[in-house]
Amino acid sequence: MAKEIPIGARGEAEETVEFGHTLTVHDPNLPPVYSTPDMIRLMETAAFRALQPYCEGDEITVGTSINIQHRAASRIGARIKAEAVLESFDGRFYTLRVTARDDTQEIGRGTVGRAVVRLGTFVEKMKGK
Repeated sequence: MAKEIPIGARGEAEETVEFGHTLTVHDPNLPPVYSTPDMIRLMETAAFRALQPYCEGDEITVGTSINIQHRAASRIGARIKAEAVLESFDGRFYTLRVTARDDTQEIGRGTVGRAVVRLGTFVEKMKGK
């Protein structure tokens, strides 16, 4: 599988909050603030970017778990930056500490789990389902 990934490997992802990232998209009665699923997606992207440079051939990492707290709201136009840092590896699963910040404060934190898979094998397994 992937070459050894050092504890502390880091990845980042950024985006500007647009209307399509808000709760209002899902229900017009909800406020136009950054949604938790969008924040988690950005955190997962940062985690992917932390690990992907160590993958070889057709290896990629896929998400296996999330444990996230969304602690503050962010408005449309806010710049969100997610960061992921590899915290541990148990022989199969990688655990990354993730945070998300907007222009003024931390808005979320937690952990995500990921595992290395071979893309070709993964796609073939999905065809059989």
